[in-house]
Amino acid sequence: MKNCLAIFDLDGTLFDTTEVNYYAYKEALQMYGYNLNHDFFTEECNGRHYKEFLPVIVANPDHIEEIHNYKKKAYSKYLSKARMNEHLIRMIPKIQNTYHTAVVTTASRKNCMEILEWFQIDKMFDLILTHEDITQVKPNPEGFLKAMDYFKVDAKKT
Repeated sequence: MKNCLAIFDLDGTLFDTTEVNYYAYKEALQMYGYNLNHDFFTEECNGRHYKEFLPVIVANPDHIEEIHNYKKKAYSKYLSKARMNEHLIRMIPKIQNTYHTAVVTTASRKNCMEILEWFQIDKMFDLILTHEDITQVKPNPEGFLKAMDYFKVDAKKT
């Protein structure tokens, strides 16, 4: 019987998606006349929520949601640029008899499912919580708390 919970982040933990996100955002921004420098993206944007970094790049705030939505559509074109954390992925089946497994990410459900399915690991997780499932992005613990509540597992067993 499972009485513990393992929670995994998507970007930067299960996968290095720096290049996927860079090329998807680069394409989206080009549609609005902006150029995205790779070094700037990796140093200032990668790993941050789009509402934090796009206003620095985009002059018209009305375009931020449009650019982000375009990025989500372009994301799947660049999945081959993702690097899976193979060592971590190999550990998951070894703990599944005693641990519930969950992904908690601020990525969109669309992009999260695309990458999990691309690498054929979507079935490894008992629960997937994405940006659409929470109101507060990380570092706020809302997503982690929701996963713990879903499985009725306390912090000591998570």
